[in-house]
Amino acid sequence: MMNSVVHFEMPYRDAARAAAFYTAAFGWVTQLMGPDMGDYLLVTTAKEDVRPDAPAGAINGGLYPYKSDWPEQYPSVVIGVEDVLAAMERVRVAGGEVLGDPIEIPGVGQYVSFIDSEGNRNSMLQPLMQG
Repeated sequence: MMNSVVHFEMPYRDAARAAAFYTAAFGWVTQLMGPDMGDYLLVTTAKEDVRPDAPAGAINGGLYPYKSDWPEQYPSVVIGVEDVLAAMERVRVAGGEVLGDPIEIPGVGQYVSFIDSEGNRNSMLQPLMQG
């Protein structure tokens, strides 16, 4: 039996700044839950599944080898984008830092990591067009 990832969590230092960053950079919908819910910042990244055969909320993941000369190697998420170059610019404008240039993952697409407004390292992937 596979146990699918159904949620992700990252810390924030400033809820309003984090909400503004992910709304501006990726169009996510945010909702601050308030003190009675631990000031949890809920994020909605998709309203429907991309593939009809995918279970609701299912995402895939992976592990990569630790590289002593790579920055910010911590648990993170990979965000699918239609245009990695445009998304890189949105990240910069929203207050994030892109870590280098996109790399081509053979058979997968263009991949690049970034630091968000809260200091979290995440990544973006522009998948190859499926035809």
